[in-house]
Amino acid sequence: MKKMFTKLFSVALIVAIMFTSMAGKAQNLLAAVSPQKITKVDTAKTEQKNTNVKKAEDPATFVPTRRLWGYAFGDMYFAPHVDAANRGPETMYNGVPPNRNAFQFRRLYLGYDYDINQKFSAEVLLASEPNANTGTIAGTGTTTVNGDNLVDGKMAFWIKNFNLRIREIWTGTDLVVGEMSTPGFALNTGNSNAPTSLSEATWGYRFIEKTITDFHKNNSYDIGAALQGTFDPKTKNFGYVFMVGNNTTASLTSAANPANGFYKIFYGDIWGKFLNKKLYVDIYAHYAPTGQATFATGGQSQSMQKIFAAYNTKPITIGVEAYTQMFRNGVVSTAHGVENATAQGLSVWAKGNINDKWGWFARYDSYSPYTSFDATVPTYTTQTTYGNYTPLYKETFYTAGLDFQPAPKIHFSPNVWVVNYKDQRAATTTGYVANDHTLVLRATFYYTFGK
Repeated sequence: MKKMFTKLFSVALIVAIMFTSMAGKAQNLLAAVSPQKITKVDTAKTEQKNTNVKKAEDPATFVPTRRLWGYAFGDMYFAPHVDAANRGPETMYNGVPPNRNAFQFRRLYLGYDYDINQKFSAEVLLASEPNANTGTIAGTGTTTVNGDNLVDGKMAFWIKNFNLRIREIWTGTDLVVGEMSTPGFALNTGNSNAPTSLSEATWGYRFIEKTITDFHKNNSYDIGAALQGTFDPKTKNFGYVFMVGNNTTASLTSAANPANGFYKIFYGDIWGKFLNKKLYVDIYAHYAPTGQATFATGGQSQSMQKIFAAYNTKPITIGVEAYTQMFRNGVVSTAHGVENATAQGLSVWAKGNINDKWGWFARYDSYSPYTSFDATVPTYTTQTTYGNYTPLYKETFYTAGLDFQPAPKIHFSPNVWVVNYKDQRAATTTGYVANDHTLVLRATFYYTFGK
C-alpha cells in the first residue's frame, strides 16, 4: 500500500509540473497570436478536455450490470413407496405419506444484481424453498412447518444473499462482505474473481438434487466476509476462496452455533482447471468450533475436508466428489463414552447429450455417518447439533433421468429419485429399524429468466 501511495503521489507531482510548464508556455503563446486565433485554440482545448473527462467517467471497458433475474424448479411427483420409519429428515420427502402425488415447487429465486460503480457491486437474492410435507403431525392436529412453508402452508420468501463486493482489492482478488454463498459447492458469481467450476455448477442438475455435501447440510450460504481470488488473473485457471462466517446461514443464531458471537466457521478452497479446461479439481475444507469444553464432553467442533474432480468432454462429463467430516466429541455410547464421530460421503455422476435438445444424467451417492460404529453397542446419543445428524443410519442415493431443453434456459426432465436406509445396529438391538427406502417418480421442470 505504501509503494502504491508513493507511485500515485509521484505521478500526481509529475502531472502537476507538466501542467505548470504548459501553462507558462501558453501565456507566452497568447502574447504572440491574434484574438481570433486565441478563440479557436481555447475552444479546441476545451472540447478535448471535455472528451477526456467523459472517457474517464465512462470507460469503454466497463459494462454496468443492473439485472433483475430469477429461476424456479419443481415437479409433478408420485411417491409409490416411502420409508416406514420416516428417516432422512434432510430430504424433500421426509414425512410424505405413501402414494402421495402433487405438483410441488422446490425452489423459487428472485435476485437483483447492481453495479454501483467499477469498484463496488451489490447482490440481493430472495429465496423460497418449500418442502413437500405440508400435512399435519399425527395425533396433534398441528400443521407441519418445513422449509419455507408458513403455518398456513403457503410459501414465503426470505433473504438468502445480501452482500457488497469490492472488486480487485488487489489484482485478481475481490472482497465480499455480507450474506453470501460459501465455497462449499455452490459459489458461482459472474463478472468477478469467484470460481465457476465448483461441484454444483459442474454437476449442472441442482434442479434434480443437491450435491452430496449440500444434501447432508453443509452450509451453502452464510453471513461473513470472503476473499475470492485467482492466481492467474488473465486466464483464471487457478484460484482460491477464504471465508470467515457466523455458521448460522441466514439466522442470527442456530442450533449449529448456539453461542453465536463466540465461535466462527472458517472456509477454505483451492481450485484449478487443467488440460485445456477439460479437468476441474477443487479442494475444500472448513473448521467450526461449536461448543465449550465441559467435564463430561470436552470441547466440541466439526470439520470437513473434500475433493471434487470432473472431466468435461463433448459427449460426456464425469464427476467424483468425496469428503470426510469429523464431529469432535460428537457422540456418546453406553460402552465407549464420549467419542469423535467421522462421517464419509462419496458421489459419482455422469451426464451427456443425446442431441441438441435431449440430454441424460445418472448419479450414485454413498453416505456413512459414523465409520467407527459399533453394532454391539445398544445406545448411541448424539452430542453434535449439526443439521439432522444421527450416527445410526447409512444411506445410498440414486437418481437418473432425461433432460429435454426445447429452448435455452428451459428444461423438462422425467427422472427417478431413490434413497435407501440401513440401520447400523444389530438386528436384536432395541429400536432397530429394518432396511427400507423412499422412491419418488418425477416430471421436473426448471426455467431461468434474466440471467
